Amino acid sequence: MTVIDPETQAGWVPEADEVDDEEEMPLSLRLSIADTLTLGNATCGFMAVYFTTTGILIPHLTGSQESGMARHSAATAVILMLCAAVFDLFDGLVARKLRSSPMGAELDNLSDLISFGLAPAYFVLVYGMVADDAHQRVAAVGAIVVLLAVVLRLARFSCVTLKDGMFQGMPSPFGALTVVSIVLLELPFVATLLAILGTAWLMVSRVEYPKPRGRLAGAMLAWIVLSMGLLAAWAFDAPSGQLLLQTGCALQLVMGAVIPLFATARRVNNFRDNRREARAAQLP
Repeated sequence: MTVIDPETQAGWVPEADEVDDEEEMPLSLRLSIADTLTLGNATCGFMAVYFTTTGILIPHLTGSQESGMARHSAATAVILMLCAAVFDLFDGLVARKLRSSPMGAELDNLSDLISFGLAPAYFVLVYGMVADDAHQRVAAVGAIVVLLAVVLRLARFSCVTLKDGMFQGMPSPFGALTVVSIVLLELPFVATLLAILGTAWLMVSRVEYPKPRGRLAGAMLAWIVLSMGLLAAWAFDAPSGQLLLQTGCALQLVMGAVIPLFATARRVNNFRDNRREARAAQLP
């Protein structure tokens, strides 16, 4: 039925008749390949929390003495965080090569919050509940600090424009892996807590870290694969598996402290080169 406006005499067609049932989905709601990888990142982070709960926390609360199960679950949880880091590495590469949907940046931040904020913070919290020399409430404070550091870092990353090729503060995937490495080292509780707080500070600091591109991305991928191998060796109680894992965790901590020194050295060298060029330009 057509409705006639008495003033304009114009016909009005009901809105339902104007909508095409086969209208294409808006571009903002379509997922790209990069977005699918980002969702894989979030899934790995959630499953890391699941294995930490079912394999470590629940057996501890029920009085189970199966240390092998806890070791396997801890290794699985950390391997899932490593898989999340792989997804996070490749979704950026794919987005640059192909395309990303308008939701890409938001999906990336939300996924990173799950995999590199919630998962490692929960890992620290559970460590505070199951470790013999740990203090549960103090560990809970450390876990909250880790979570808030990642939240602040991701928010700042969305708002601040930095020079190409550099991150300001330790990237959240690297920070998450450093936090779980500190826990797996099984240091005294005070040393563990201080190292975790130091890592959280690095994530919100102005210390520069290079973005994983080119050879650096390949090196990062190789390190993640190696870390998975070390975790698997430890989980299945391979000969010297504990020593290999502790060596890998120690190297993770060393890299977290040393990598910014290379960025600082490069910045100093660039400053010196600029001064030399300025002086040479002033000479007659």
